[in-house]
Amino acid sequence: MRIARVVPDLPTYAVDEGFRYATDRPLPVGSIVRVPLGRRVVRGWVVGAEPGEPSALKPIKALSAEVPIFTEDLLQTLRWAAHHYVAPLAALLRRAGPPNLPGKVDTEVLAPVGRQASSGTPAPISAAAAGDRARAVYCLVGRDELTDTLLDVGPVLRSGGSVMVILATGAEVATHGALLRAAFGARVIEVLPEASHREVTAAWERACETPGHVVVGTHRVVFWPIEGLRLGVLVEEGRRAMRDRQTPTVHAREVIRRRASVERFNIVYLGNVPSTTVLASGVEVQRRSTRGWPPVEIVDRTEDPPGSGLFAHRVRNAIAGAVRRGVRVFVFSHRRGYAPAFRCVRCKTLRRCPSCGSRPEPGEACSRCGAELGSCKVCGGGRFEPLGAGVGRISEVLRRAHGDGAVGAVGSAALIWVGTERDIPSVTGVGLGVVVDADGLILGSAYNAAEEALRIFARLAAGIPFGNGRHLIVQTGQPEHPVIVALRSGDPLPFLEGELQVRQEFGLPPAGEVIVVEVTGGTRDARTVLREAVGTRATLLGPAERSGKLRWLIQGRDLSDVRSSLRPAVQTLRDGGAAVRLDVDPLDL
Repeated sequence: MRIARVVPDLPTYAVDEGFRYATDRPLPVGSIVRVPLGRRVVRGWVVGAEPGEPSALKPIKALSAEVPIFTEDLLQTLRWAAHHYVAPLAALLRRAGPPNLPGKVDTEVLAPVGRQASSGTPAPISAAAAGDRARAVYCLVGRDELTDTLLDVGPVLRSGGSVMVILATGAEVATHGALLRAAFGARVIEVLPEASHREVTAAWERACETPGHVVVGTHRVVFWPIEGLRLGVLVEEGRRAMRDRQTPTVHAREVIRRRASVERFNIVYLGNVPSTTVLASGVEVQRRSTRGWPPVEIVDRTEDPPGSGLFAHRVRNAIAGAVRRGVRVFVFSHRRGYAPAFRCVRCKTLRRCPSCGSRPEPGEACSRCGAELGSCKVCGGGRFEPLGAGVGRISEVLRRAHGDGAVGAVGSAALIWVGTERDIPSVTGVGLGVVVDADGLILGSAYNAAEEALRIFARLAAGIPFGNGRHLIVQTGQPEHPVIVALRSGDPLPFLEGELQVRQEFGLPPAGEVIVVEVTGGTRDARTVLREAVGTRATLLGPAERSGKLRWLIQGRDLSDVRSSLRPAVQTLRDGGAAVRLDVDPLDL
């Protein structure tokens, strides 16, 4: 008899260390088993073998699957993620496996790879093909260059290695998966969000049995123990969709970085605007062209006469001209509702909260900090008009000018498409792009609103092909804002370096760390529990009340120790009946 340590599949910190059980055969790390726990029998995962006398221990009831779902190396990353995201270990362990119990599958015989890499193949890809390590790089690429770079992974497959490609959305997985499949055939394993549990399990079994595959998926595959993994490719790693919204708020980029350091594979980042987090980590940025996107024309809305409407005169003419020539137009709005930024009717100054500087919602109080907004700080005017609009209002205005049949949703037969960020991946064949209200995004309440705005605008611009006068028009009331300057120049790096300095000054990510704790209900005094957990090691701000929840913000340069003390504190609150949500590295504050 032997001893195996097993972590039961229970969403509590209390079982993170696991329990010792007797077993009559050696079980590899990652094995799925059934174990007695109290009066129940529950699922669990083997996390190690231990010496000792097993006769007094309860035996493992059954081995549930022949295939382990994680290795010892991957277990290191899973433990790190449980600590970093202040989550029970079981909540992370289950992410390494498929939704159904995995079975043993036959090793595939894969077809030879004929495609050669291009001359500009990034060093991590070339090194992965040779079985070597190379420092991660971020390649600034447009839409076409992105496809070319993905196809450069052929030599990695030919050498017997596997590649993991992480994309933000299912639509992009389908698009790029189809391109890769055309080049590499059955070596490509697509994992679409809408796939059934049976299909995902079958994909997991193939990817984890035979090396030489390209696994293409969203962040849900980031913990998969892919056989022979030599290269991780993250496309537009800074987008919100790369991160879980629910607790634990795992970010694909952070997991891949950790896995690469433990499992010793290479990383390539692809996109047109790297995140400040990647830049702060020292990743080398490489350009594949002089401009990241086609020309951008800036329209200064402070020069507009009163009552000029949603579109400046120059923009109206540009859209009308494109329609006459049969050129497709995409008009971008950052929201589907109605209420973006406001400006003073008299002096055109943008309305901002006098206390925190954020963009206010309609009303007389700031929705972020509650301060009174008051009159215009420049001229004292008391009347404000909306800038920009949601998709519905924009479509209505365009239909009045061009007719009902000329305006429609992205993908329709209409010549003018109106949409939001989620439509950008589907925008093709466009000759003119228009951002109705850039300021509504740039002045958002999040600490990284400007960075997010540049990333979205750059994606939109990069979707417009170069040449023949194709370009993007951006309407703004602040033409000298660093985001607009970066957009006009086609180079995001000076802006991002400036952002890093600002974050450093205020201790915000990536220069510092932030954890948001939201508590609802319960019998324990959350204020006292959290104050004792944080101590003097970090700053505890709050609570602020939002939708019936009490919300705290923990901020510090390094929250490693706080994470350790926060785990029992959260367990105490949950044992008292409270619902606790933790948002580690939040995108919004």
